[in-house]
Amino acid sequence: MAQTTLEARTQILDDLAAALDQLGLAVACLSEAFEQLAVDAADRLEADLYRPVQRAYGRGKRTHAQFAERFGLSGDTFEPPSSVPSSKGVKDLVERTAAAVEDADRRVAELQDSMLPIESGDAELRRGLSEVRELLEKVPGGARQFLRTLGR
Repeated sequence: MAQTTLEARTQILDDLAAALDQLGLAVACLSEAFEQLAVDAADRLEADLYRPVQRAYGRGKRTHAQFAERFGLSGDTFEPPSSVPSSKGVKDLVERTAAAVEDADRRVAELQDSMLPIESGDAELRRGLSEVRELLEKVPGGARQFLRTLGR
């Protein structure tokens, strides 16, 4: 059965929303980890992990909202979870962040690979998706590096 343009655009928004939910979780985990760290480590966490994730989250939300608006669809409002599931500390929170970022990146990549953004999207959507992935590119490696040097 063929998919209508409206169904395809709704699918794009749903798929992007699922990725943004993961980025919201990552933001919440990083916020919690930040509160548990000493000043120097917290500054590193903010610079290396929080800022890129927050920027990707913001860019993704903007991409979602603008795409929905351009085509007269209802968009979602995204807020990071107010609390994260209990953790065993900073290491666990940073590991959860890395996993959530990798999942979000995978979801956006699958959306890009699906051809929906080309067939039913537009250039602005495709550019926004690419920017989100670029912002997330170094986060998993940055998380591993942060954990290697945590406590040193």
